[in-house]
Amino acid sequence: MEAVKVALVKALLCFCALLPLGLARALGRGAARLYFLLGGRSRRVTLRNLELAYPSMEATQRRRLARESLAATGALIAEMGHVWLRPWRQLSSLLLQVDGAELIDKARAEGRAVVVLVPHLGNWEVLGLHLATLGPTVSLYQPPKLAGLGPLIERGRQRSGAQLVPTDRSGLLRLSRALSAGDITGLLPDQVPSSLGAGENAAFMGVPCFTATLASKLIKRHHAVAVVAFAQRVRGGFHLHYRAASPEIYDEDMARSLAALNADVEESVHCCPEQYQWEYKRFRVRPRLGPDVYDDEGMT
Repeated sequence: MEAVKVALVKALLCFCALLPLGLARALGRGAARLYFLLGGRSRRVTLRNLELAYPSMEATQRRRLARESLAATGALIAEMGHVWLRPWRQLSSLLLQVDGAELIDKARAEGRAVVVLVPHLGNWEVLGLHLATLGPTVSLYQPPKLAGLGPLIERGRQRSGAQLVPTDRSGLLRLSRALSAGDITGLLPDQVPSSLGAGENAAFMGVPCFTATLASKLIKRHHAVAVVAFAQRVRGGFHLHYRAASPEIYDEDMARSLAALNADVEESVHCCPEQYQWEYKRFRVRPRLGPDVYDDEGMT
């Protein structure tokens, strides 16, 4: 059964890669809008997250934003054929505007490592590919649930020069050595860690949620420059944004550092909130503080 799923996903990716980017995105948005009408877990989680993040927003506005967000996720899925399968030369032509990359050039010229915080906003796969063109880049890689897709994704993510390392102790050691050498790494700051020892609860959009401490620890341990970045989906391609992280992210106090990290993610999200991955259960806390915000009875 898994082999059938892998074959279907590969066929879909190949089909989308053959289409013009705009048409592939349109098909993805259309499928997502149909899903929204039919209901389902992703719609419920999206609406719940938006209720928590924007409590003062009118319910009709939140519903509209939820619909736009899921449509953006549909576009994200549909454009992955271009991102993973087309030659880098073709994909790089879709990078219509890049702002702030000189921050990384400057840090590297000074011999400093760079930790780039890449939230689940826009197309983070595109951002990762561009990042590797700015200097030696090492990133953590967790194999997909469908193991048969692993080789395809690895080839796609490494074809602009990045090196992927596993999300285990050996991978973390290799990542640390790369940063000691002044290299670059990209991390997902809004991914909820599975281990209690890998994060702390910190506010995001005014709501406490479990936040990974890895980025803050690496920044301080290697005296790295922290940069926040995302690839915004625009007509005909992508607009890449790089900006300096808040000074407080370097604070020795972990609570203050994580508060700054989440505030930086918020600032990025406000740029194009419909392109954030709101269907992800970001507002989980560990250990649980009060009732579960994703309890089915609390869904809207």
